[in-house]
Amino acid sequence: MTKTIFITGASSGIGRATAHYFHERGWNIVATMRSPDKAAELAGMERVLVSRLDVLDPDTIASARDAARARFGQVDVLLNNAGYGAYGPLEAFPIERIERQFATNVTGLLAVTKAFLADFRKNKAGVIVNISSIGGQMTFPLGTLYHGTKFAVEGLSEALHYELEAFGVRVKIVEPGMIKTDFGGSSFDFCNDESLTEYQSTVQKLFAHWGKVGSNPSDPSVVAEVIWAAVHDETGALRFRAGADAEALLADRKAQDDATFIGALKSQIGLGSH
Repeated sequence: MTKTIFITGASSGIGRATAHYFHERGWNIVATMRSPDKAAELAGMERVLVSRLDVLDPDTIASARDAARARFGQVDVLLNNAGYGAYGPLEAFPIERIERQFATNVTGLLAVTKAFLADFRKNKAGVIVNISSIGGQMTFPLGTLYHGTKFAVEGLSEALHYELEAFGVRVKIVEPGMIKTDFGGSSFDFCNDESLTEYQSTVQKLFAHWGKVGSNPSDPSVVAEVIWAAVHDETGALRFRAGADAEALLADRKAQDDATFIGALKSQIGLGSH
């Protein structure tokens, strides 16, 4: 029987690459996104259903799930990929943008997951893959909101795996490094207030640092390949790193204490200590 993967945020980047990767290997694809008109090339393919889904809108979650059931019967894998990054001094962010970051990356992910749990429990099978980031294990300056959400994704995924494995459902976390995606475009929410002069040196130094470290990002297909491996993993592994930079940075983070790792990162960025 042909298996089916349900993907959120499939209009670009990792979501789109994963849709193509699994499709090429014979899977049915449910590609969901806020604006389905952005997926013309997916919509024209056989074994692909393109549906509108906004993780902030429960009605679209339910309708996309129901459409998947109607078209393919059973969903075997849920890929929670939709999300974006809010960066900037916390003091500059209005509360509405703080709430939107957490609503999208955390509450929305939980809402989509919850929508599938009854089916997975009934089937006594299924895999949930949550896209985290290297930013779910380490932080960069000005990422209070983004890293807060990704640390949350790591924690909720780890805890969720206990309660779901009791009836045969596996939870996996994928941690990409720098990837060629739209993260710097519509998937990036930068907020700054230049009148808050004390933060501006950090803002400038961070962007300069990102310009250097982000000059050779991995292709989204690298992450799709890791997602494929995570879906098919039977070893009980929970976390999967994606990209050479993710491997190196997270190995260093694990090996070093806080002062050593954070001190080295501050030195690379050019931030002094006070």
